[in-house]
Order: sequence, then structure tokens, then C-alpha cells
Amino acid sequence: MEITPQPLTKEAFAPFGDLIDMPTAAGRFYYDAALGNLRPGASPSLSVALKAETPERPLKSEMMERHEFSSQTFVPVDVGRWLIVVAPHAAKGGPDMMQARAFIADGTHGVTYKANTWHHGLTTLDKPGSFAVFMWKAGTEDEEFVPVEPFTVKIP
Repeated sequence: MEITPQPLTKEAFAPFGDLIDMPTAAGRFYYDAALGNLRPGASPSLSVALKAETPERPLKSEMMERHEFSSQTFVPVDVGRWLIVVAPHAAKGGPDMMQARAFIADGTHGVTYKANTWHHGLTTLDKPGSFAVFMWKAGTEDEEFVPVEPFTVKIP
């Protein structure tokens, strides 16, 4: 299967989560409504990640992940273009790769994946990138990784 990225817009990404626009003017903007935690015993987790760029073109993958009980937010700190691949949960379990979508973001947009949204691992494209990452963790069932039929993403 080959996926062609589409433009990253709030409307196109809405089934999978929320788009975070980095401010272009002074002020503070809140995205609290996008955060979700389905386990009362889970604690907030804030981390910082540095990802090496991914030179492979097209991107080839056979793995997806999800956080069934927690949203997960990626806020770009110093990032060029980065890839987002998402899929809804299939009725029979696992990611519905026939409904998978890909988006290419830049350093002016972050995202919050809704709880139970399948997604590809963090992938930077043009240079190494650093992100602030927020989610909730309970110590068990925080994340799930599953193999999927191999797919490729055409990267312009």
C-alpha cells in the first residue's frame, strides 16, 4: 500500500486529533480541550525528544502504535518538516490501514493525537528535530505497537 500525504489542516486532521498552531503574534493560546486521559490513576508525562532525520524516500514501514487511554501531544521545538501517519481503530481491532492518512507538517504546527488513535512513530524529514511530548502514563498499557502490512509514504 502506498500513502500520499495530504495538506495538514484542522479539518483533515480532526478525526485523529487536534492541530496546534505555533503563535505568530504575542500571546498565549490554550489547547487543553484536546488533552484526554481515560485512566484516573495515570500521571502526566512531559518529555523532550530529539529525532534524527529520516533520509529514506519513500518511507517504508510496517509498524503502528497507539496510546489507548491517553492523548499524545507533539509540540515542535526546533523542527523542519515532519511526517504524520494516522489510522483509526478497526472494528476487528488494530489499525484500519485502509483508512490511514499521511500529512507533512512543518515547525509551525504540532498535533495532539486522540486517545486510541493509531499512528506511525515520530519521523523528521529534512533535519534532526526536537519536540516536547505530553501524555499520561500509568506504568502499564501506556503504549501498544503492532505490525501491519508493509506500506510506503511518498514524501515530496
